[in-house]
Amino acid sequence: MNKQKSDELIIAKKEIAFQDKEMGKRAAELIIANKELTFQNEEKEKRAAELIIANKELTFQNEEKEKLAAELIIANKELTFQNEEKEKRAAELIIANKELAFQNEEKEKLAAELIIANRELAFQNEEKEKRAAELIIANKELAFQNEEKEKRAAELIIVNRELKHAEDDIRKLNEELEQKVIERTAQLESANQELGSFSYSVSHDLRAPIRAINGYTRILMEDYTEKFDTDGTKVLHSIIRNSKKMGELIDDLLAFSKLGRKQVTVSEMNMTTLVKLVREELLFEEGENIPEFNLNELPNAKGDQSLIKQVWINLISNAIKYSKYKPKTRIEIGGYEKDSIVVYYIRDYGAGFDMQYYDKLFGVFQRLHSQEEFEGTGIGLAIVQKIVNRHNGAVWAESKINEGSCFYFSLPAWQGGSPGY
Repeated sequence: MNKQKSDELIIAKKEIAFQDKEMGKRAAELIIANKELTFQNEEKEKRAAELIIANKELTFQNEEKEKLAAELIIANKELTFQNEEKEKRAAELIIANKELAFQNEEKEKLAAELIIANRELAFQNEEKEKRAAELIIANKELAFQNEEKEKRAAELIIVNRELKHAEDDIRKLNEELEQKVIERTAQLESANQELGSFSYSVSHDLRAPIRAINGYTRILMEDYTEKFDTDGTKVLHSIIRNSKKMGELIDDLLAFSKLGRKQVTVSEMNMTTLVKLVREELLFEEGENIPEFNLNELPNAKGDQSLIKQVWINLISNAIKYSKYKPKTRIEIGGYEKDSIVVYYIRDYGAGFDMQYYDKLFGVFQRLHSQEEFEGTGIGLAIVQKIVNRHNGAVWAESKINEGSCFYFSLPAWQGGSPGY
């Protein structure tokens, strides 16, 4: 029993000795670990101190960076401003260069003009010297002429005496001439009265047989139409048309002859109003093209309103008539003032005429188109020309075949007062 305890004690001692060794080892290890831990703590403190220094450095650098960023923003703004200023200066330089180029061109022009002016001045100086020499000669000639004038003056005194006797003779002749003018005026008035009576008589005597022909032809048409074949009916229609045309010719011829005797009453004419009145009085048959008028504002003129109205009626009627085969009838009317006269025009886009026959255009009974193509008596333009001529104006035309015509006439511009013709 004791041995067992003794063994256990031995074992326990050994165990304690082993544990002591182990504890010694552990103590040594702990000492080493403590030293290592102390070293690590010292290293950590160093790293902490370094980190504190690094953080301070980083904070300082961030502050420097923020300062630099602020400075960069300011610098960028300054740079942007400077760039804008440079662009302005560049634009100003471009303008200045253009202005400089323009001024150089002007200087070159002025230099060229100065060269020409100098040449002209030199030429004028030469001319002046020539004129001076000519004046010296002219003065000598004038002195000679003065001597001759004195001689002629003496001769004129003699001639004046003879002229006075001649004036007495002329005065007597003028008195005789005035008497003859009075007699001729009375004869002309009598002739005009006889011409008026003759015109009326001719008109009446010519109308009577025409009315008779027209009347008898209509009787044949109404009462005996069944007895005529187609050709006979055409002949009767032709007789009626020609008798009607003869009546129109007589009317136009009488109107033309009366123009020479009609007194022209001058007043201011509102031409725009007058043309609008003529346009409103136009009558059209069913199926006819209604004209499209382009009426510009017309300047006023002086003249006889009733006669000038007839001019517009004839010209507008012609423009409509010679446009009847066109899809549209377009008429343009305008006018302008130049050198104390007013020029009016009426343009159509109709049949037109050949300008090589222009000299026949304003003749009595002259026609540039056939009767079958366009009706008319051929006296309308003659009436226009006679009226315009009585107003001291002119009438003319321009045309191209199938492109239309433009007729012009001129009248004195209205400047106040009441001058007569």
